Amino acid sequence: MILPIVGYGDPVLRKVGQEITSEYPNLKETIANMYETMYNAYGVGLAAPQVGLPIRLFVIDTTPFSDDEDLPSEEQKDLKGFKKTFINAKIVKEEGEEWGFNEGCLSIPDVREDVYRKPTVTIEYCEEDFVMKTEVFDGLIARVIQHEYDHIEGILFTDKISSLKKRLIQKKLKNITEGKTFQEYRMKFFAAKKGR
Repeated sequence: MILPIVGYGDPVLRKVGQEITSEYPNLKETIANMYETMYNAYGVGLAAPQVGLPIRLFVIDTTPFSDDEDLPSEEQKDLKGFKKTFINAKIVKEEGEEWGFNEGCLSIPDVREDVYRKPTVTIEYCEEDFVMKTEVFDGLIARVIQHEYDHIEGILFTDKISSLKKRLIQKKLKNITEGKTFQEYRMKFFAAKKGR
């Protein structure tokens, strides 16, 4: 089922997600719905807060990036078919020299900015089997993980840009909060919830 994506300004996007157990109600269905919602919106990642759930869960599929011919063929190969569910994730380490990449977010439509992140990330997480594992990722996969991980920490990519750039996009952010944006995918806006 395709879920509405929560727009910028909703307090759920600022909550630190709660850890969950395998007993979490309808977990398999929630995960399936999140993938379906992400694909419907042509995203490469989606975190539970973006569908209104303040829990430590996000899904990613970096396949769309594998067509980017500016990337080394080795990285294109890694990106193709990289699909993973992260539950109760905790980033243990971020390493390397920060690099910029133009990021966007399904909760903040029509806003894209360069964000600087470290290229290598060590993360502890479970998949649906709830077996904890520790893995190291780098390049664009690491970046997508960091972006989605920020969501479960209540952080948005717009928090990581300069104050000048923040001022320049203020009007756009206000419009999103008020639901004055049009997307091909379903969205839910905080101002609309308050009955304005």
